[in-house]
Amino acid sequence: MTTEEKAQLIVEIADSKMARDMTLLDLRGLTMMTDYFFICSGSSSTHIRTIVDSVVEGMKHEGMGGIRVEGYDAALWVLMDYGDVVVHVMEPEQREYYDLEKFWEDAPVVPLDLPVPEGAVN
Repeated sequence: MTTEEKAQLIVEIADSKMARDMTLLDLRGLTMMTDYFFICSGSSSTHIRTIVDSVVEGMKHEGMGGIRVEGYDAALWVLMDYGDVVVHVMEPEQREYYDLEKFWEDAPVVPLDLPVPEGAVN
């Protein structure tokens, strides 16, 4: 699986769990630590854990297990490190306070390619 495919899969899984305010930042050329940051919000600690659990399970299904997850118990800011894609699932107040998008403002925002729900009108 390419880095782009991995990032796309994570976006789709988070979207399927109704993650809010999803942003994918392309960090290539800006840092050596990772290629992409995916940032999204959950409406509660339960919602945040649901998003995280779904991403972890979906990635395991694709053979991408054994990653580090930090912050799961408190579920205010959960970080999942897939090497070339780092996932941040944040509570809205934490996200506003730490403002990762502002910190990485030089990173291009990648348009999210989300599937159109069945029965939706364009």
